[in-house]
Amino acid sequence: MTKSQDFIQRSLVVLKPDTVQRGIIGEIIQRFERVGLKIVGMKMIMPDEHLYREHYEGIGQMITRRGEQVFRYNVEYMMTGPVIAMVLEGVEAVPLVRKIVGPTEPKSAEMGTIRGDFSHMSFGYSDAKGTGVPNLVHASSNQEEAKKEIDLWFNANELYDYSDLNEKYTR
Repeated sequence: MTKSQDFIQRSLVVLKPDTVQRGIIGEIIQRFERVGLKIVGMKMIMPDEHLYREHYEGIGQMITRRGEQVFRYNVEYMMTGPVIAMVLEGVEAVPLVRKIVGPTEPKSAEMGTIRGDFSHMSFGYSDAKGTGVPNLVHASSNQEEAKKEIDLWFNANELYDYSDLNEKYTR
């Protein structure tokens, strides 16, 4: 028999340099909190190329899927400023976060999603410009990826287990 606790997931979310530099961190975090997701870890950091290589190729297979040039553009873009890394927890958190964020290409994102409301870049434009796509947020694609990403970005002592009032209504 499946227990309700089996549905509780954690997802890595990274607020990218464009989110930090535009000063919309609070607005984006608020969207996750409003649906009842709980922040169990959060930090501002300036990752080096090694971390991004492990994240985007070691886990996400970006070079394998999209090529070395797209990977380079993305890493160069990510290294333009600090990011906010956080771990969100909640009922089926991974697909819920993806739904809130919207598709990877901002121009394809529906209004009401983070990317649909705060960005409009297309892959074609960014490729022609020779830059990464400023799409505001990284969100884990699935539970397996989320586990690997969280382990890469956070130490166990940076993650917290606590109760919040939302759980009464969202769990």
